[in-house]
Amino acid sequence: MENEFVDPWYSFSWFSPATLTGYAWENPLWLYGIIAVPLLFILRWLWRYRFNQKLPVAVSTKDLKSSVANLVRLIPELVLLLVLVLVLTALGRPQKTNEKVEQWTEGIDIMLALDISQSMMIEDFQPNRLEAAKKVALDFINGRIQDRIGLVVFSGDAFSLSPLTTDYDLLRSYIKDISFEMIESRGTAIGSAMAVVTNRMRESTSVSKVCILLSDGDNTAGNIDPITAAELASAYGIKIYTIVVGKEGLVPYGKDFFGRPHMIENSIDERTMKSMAEIGGGEFFRATDNQALAHVFEKINQYEKAEIKETRFKDTSDYYFIYLQWAVALFLLWLLLKSTFVSNVLQD
Repeated sequence: MENEFVDPWYSFSWFSPATLTGYAWENPLWLYGIIAVPLLFILRWLWRYRFNQKLPVAVSTKDLKSSVANLVRLIPELVLLLVLVLVLTALGRPQKTNEKVEQWTEGIDIMLALDISQSMMIEDFQPNRLEAAKKVALDFINGRIQDRIGLVVFSGDAFSLSPLTTDYDLLRSYIKDISFEMIESRGTAIGSAMAVVTNRMRESTSVSKVCILLSDGDNTAGNIDPITAAELASAYGIKIYTIVVGKEGLVPYGKDFFGRPHMIENSIDERTMKSMAEIGGGEFFRATDNQALAHVFEKINQYEKAEIKETRFKDTSDYYFIYLQWAVALFLLWLLLKSTFVSNVLQD
């Protein structure tokens, strides 16, 4: 991989503490050798001082003068020391590694089937059953990633409001516009709704296909039996979750002449919806208020999670060649200095 960096190799920024501490070292043991380099040179100087030939020269005390210029002859030694340090640094192989993670999901196909019959206007949910259902449906969509979601609405008849799509903004706008006036025929055609769901999903190639059917009553319209529709959906591999909303007994429905809640008797038959969930290999839920309904959708959201897969890979850049280039440059300088007046030829 081609290394990209801002500074040229001869920049001193390569020796800044921030740069050096930011490396990951492939062969860190070589770095310990840097500690030994100064010791090696000190031993070399001591060896020379102890064992090199010394010639007695008669010089008066007044002629013994020290000068800073005498230290110039140490420059080649220091350059050679730096060469060794740089070579050891290069052998340590400094690197910078960026670990990247790519995630993706195998999406789930989900159809939401919402009852918009007149009984969904009952106000045992706030502000009513339909508006409560719309709110939790919006929250449900907001929690999905890469899943295709479609919408079916039903009353005395059923129709597909939206095909399976990942355009969540479009879905949200459709849900907000759902109203009781969308379908003129009265009643609750649960079987027809399930048939429309199956028709939308039968050609889906998704590994997981799910239908969430929400209603508050019995099947009172349509020409398809809900159980038969559920069996057909199951044959296409569609998992069915059914949700019955509403309370039994006296429930508020509109206002009377004096503006007080008008109470009506409400009964719910859960058997059909339970059977549909069993046939579809899903689960049946009963929600009697807004909080319970939100909890139901949260549970379904947890059940139907797309499998998240991830790929991890490292983007590694080597920088050893920077310090190797410095070492070569200083080594050439050392060879040049050995051939000049700077070096003490007697010592060499």
